[in-house]
Amino acid sequence: MVRRVAVVGAGVSGLAAIKGCLEEGLEPTCFEQSQDIGGLWRYTDQAEEGRASIYRTVFTNSCKEMMCYPDFPFPDDHPNYMHNARLQQYICKYAEHFDLLRHIRFKTVVTKVRKRPDFSMTGQWEVVTQRDGKEETAVFDAVMVCSGHHVYPKLPLDEFPGIQKFKGCYFHSRDYKEPEKFRGKKVLVIGLGNSGCDIAVELSTVASQVYLSSRSGSWVMSRVWDNGYPWDMLVITRFHTWLGNILPRALSDWLYVRGMNRFFKHENFGLMPLNRTSRKEPVFNDDLPSRIACGVVVMKPNVKEFRETSVLFQDGTVQDDVDVVVFATGYSYSYPFMEDDSIIKSRDNQVTLYKGILPPQLKKPTMAVIGLVQSLGPIIPTADLQCRWAVKVFKGRGEKKKRGGGGRKPKAAPLFLPYLPRRYGSSTTLQTDYVTYMDELASAIGVKPNMLKLLLTDPRLALEVVFGPCSPYQFRLMGPGKWSGARKAILSQWDRTLR
Repeated sequence: MVRRVAVVGAGVSGLAAIKGCLEEGLEPTCFEQSQDIGGLWRYTDQAEEGRASIYRTVFTNSCKEMMCYPDFPFPDDHPNYMHNARLQQYICKYAEHFDLLRHIRFKTVVTKVRKRPDFSMTGQWEVVTQRDGKEETAVFDAVMVCSGHHVYPKLPLDEFPGIQKFKGCYFHSRDYKEPEKFRGKKVLVIGLGNSGCDIAVELSTVASQVYLSSRSGSWVMSRVWDNGYPWDMLVITRFHTWLGNILPRALSDWLYVRGMNRFFKHENFGLMPLNRTSRKEPVFNDDLPSRIACGVVVMKPNVKEFRETSVLFQDGTVQDDVDVVVFATGYSYSYPFMEDDSIIKSRDNQVTLYKGILPPQLKKPTMAVIGLVQSLGPIIPTADLQCRWAVKVFKGRGEKKKRGGGGRKPKAAPLFLPYLPRRYGSSTTLQTDYVTYMDELASAIGVKPNMLKLLLTDPRLALEVVFGPCSPYQFRLMGPGKWSGARKAILSQWDRTLR
């Protein structure tokens, strides 16, 4: 019987894990190596070892109605997209409201998580922690890994010949904080993800010239969509998902490309993805196209070679007098505290987890990895639902993956099936469709909205659930853990957006 649960990390996923455990009567103990909650969203002036790091001007890419905890909406007066400091305030209010802080041990580093000798019988784990130089070992019935995947920078210098002889300065985007020290410099940013684009746009206000190098291109979306509404409230709907699933692939791809090109033609801006129909996560940047149009950001292909003061690109062009290179080349998935790293297999982005949560080879399903999937949807409600699903599995009431005889077979296909790379591109094997994934988890624990029942008993709400945004409140409408304010929150979400 699972009772004591160790939670690693007190970011948005860790807080959801604590609350999920409390809702099911379990006893969570959360270990956080810093002195505060918030994880990725807690800004510091210097990047800290073992912690995610953001730059000063980071704003959210999901709007407040889509990215909140499902039973804790943002205050009405908050803007639709928030600066990291305001989101951090919200995270603190959430922890305070649900009294989560008393379950967190701050300034405590998890150094080892290992199976107990009798794991095949008990499913228990030994968790070794360190605080103020003192080491402690405790036994837990289950472990929820909520340490995130923006911690260990990927700096593939061996892919960039000549970087050793480059006389300028180079560093990973994790160490970037603000633009002022780059005033008047020529800067090359490598990587067309959200960080790379944000940094290139920000630097273009002070640098003499910014070059943005991309290996494979990317779709670039604006936060502000049709009629000025948030993009995700219009795009992430059950109706859109259903339509995308029933249309022939060729038509679906054509509509997708047409939708992505609705505001500007990516080809003309040097941004067109090599795989046009790839559904990999787009970049959200309202300013990049205008910065390119103004000439202060110049798009370049992949780097072929670095020289002492110049850079040769794949198309044969050479850029002289480059002062600074920022590698916005992403992060590696790493869990240094896992004694057996094959439990969460991590090689070239190949992470094998049932439903994107459970390591499938464990004889007892008592470990969950939270927040590792990526989708077009927001992480907070995803992590919340993952935690609720995982806790049900711990208690034996959700879907389980068992070895040997007995035990129910899982109903739905696991999330590590090979169709994902084909659809989303080989570099994003953790990518999945938001609504489909959320509904899979919700169905398994009995919290997916019952459309037929809603249509018969509450047609106004049913129409909003199907055709309106698939907002987090939908997963607290009914079933275990339902929230009495969910219906009102769904019917008033557009009003709060306009405010």
